Amino acid sequence: MISQVTSRPAEAQHLSDLARLRRVRDRIDREYAQPLDVEALARGVHMSAGHLSRQFRLAYGESPYGYLMTRRIERAMALLRRGDLSVTEACFAVGCSSLGTFSTRFTELVGMPPSAYRRQTARATAGIPSCVAKQVTRPVRNREAPVTEPQLA
Repeated sequence: MISQVTSRPAEAQHLSDLARLRRVRDRIDREYAQPLDVEALARGVHMSAGHLSRQFRLAYGESPYGYLMTRRIERAMALLRRGDLSVTEACFAVGCSSLGTFSTRFTELVGMPPSAYRRQTARATAGIPSCVAKQVTRPVRNREAPVTEPQLA
């Protein structure tokens, strides 16, 4: 009986936190090109920055900043596939303020530097509908990377 009484408020708080985390994730998806930081995101949902970061990581497996950077890199990939923007222009178009940080994170997620990606995908995706190219060239986050078994000859 006591466990039922005490668990309901905790469960209600957990559901409330999940709804707020969804709003944060949706805001990142919408406003990825805007200057966003964890403190601003937390203020928007009336949470502390530390609590938001911990809860976001528990719910989505990565920090709010990591999710934001992944979103920005995904958009930058689309811009670079078009071929009409330089790497620097794509970097600033997606809201990154440091070309070095952008290039490092891009290389971590995509597996190659943005300049090499731009050259390679311009040739590889020629003639492919953009919706298909987007799906095929989507970055793989570390936790989503397929595990390959070693091939024994």
